[in-house]
Amino acid sequence: MKIGILYDGLSAASPDQLITGTVDAVAAELASEGNEIVRIPASPDARWIDRLRRARVDLVFNLCESIDGVAALEPPVISVLELLDIPYSGSSSWTTSLCLRKHVVNGALERAGLPVPKFAVVRRGGAIPSVGFPAICKPAAEDASIGVEQRSVVRTTRQLTERVGAMLERWDEVLVQRYVEGREVNVGILGDGVLPIAEIDFGRMPKGMWRIVTYKSKWETGSDEDIGSAPRCPARLPAAVATQLRRVAIAAWRLVGGSGYGRVDMRIDERGRPWILEVNANPDLAPDAGLARMARVAGIEYGALVRQICELGLHRSRDGVTTAERWALAQRLSGVATEPPAALDLFAGEA
Repeated sequence: MKIGILYDGLSAASPDQLITGTVDAVAAELASEGNEIVRIPASPDARWIDRLRRARVDLVFNLCESIDGVAALEPPVISVLELLDIPYSGSSSWTTSLCLRKHVVNGALERAGLPVPKFAVVRRGGAIPSVGFPAICKPAAEDASIGVEQRSVVRTTRQLTERVGAMLERWDEVLVQRYVEGREVNVGILGDGVLPIAEIDFGRMPKGMWRIVTYKSKWETGSDEDIGSAPRCPARLPAAVATQLRRVAIAAWRLVGGSGYGRVDMRIDERGRPWILEVNANPDLAPDAGLARMARVAGIEYGALVRQICELGLHRSRDGVTTAERWALAQRLSGVATEPPAALDLFAGEA
């Protein structure tokens, strides 16, 4: 099989080269099974689209979380794959776009009756909302904990006003949400199943620091916040709590239309109630990242995880409805019996 690995070209060229390690790891596992690998770095000039078309791959393993570090460009990359009708791993452009905009997905989750801490979104010139204190401030449409630090948690209206004002100098929208004291857990999802639940152990977080996963926690190895937020899997949880976490995670994942693999981050308050913090489509797939760690605890080694993600993408493609079939069905449901336009067949064949 010919497999293209798609990733952010700029991130791969950055000094830390974190994405390069993941690309290398995925490529090595797929090549070891006899697959032909084509690396496709995405860039703003869109030349990667021509390269992708010429490559005529059977599947794209999508590791592209941004273009030139801009997270908002992640969904359009997936849209290209959908437009060209190329099978790909992970979630759709619609799901990824929804999950990226935290206040939008929170609204959907809340309307569905799922537990979400009180929240509001602030735009330039808007009033400072009241969600209660402590509160936490995050960019409304970023991932990888960008914009999250110790000063993100505030206790007073003055602190909230100052933090929101500072963030609006960089971001157009800021999510303000009630901070939930308690344990933080990650629920990994693979296909239709839930992986062993992981917990963030804040036991070594320096005194006086908020027990949150900041940008430094994720990306500054050896920092106080990295050491103070160590993952532990499996989490030591009462059976009833674990069951509830799995139920809530699956309900949230289905609501956003998640596919392939994902992760739902939650807090458990002092009464044992779960609260959804984020629903992550296409989370980090590095061999030492959370999803791979959870999979290993479940007895799924990294190579098997990569293979299963490929199989899920191919399965979705085989079970999907083509553009021509959708057109014909829409016509029938509109009371018209007709063949799909020739242009649709021609376009599908060029992919």
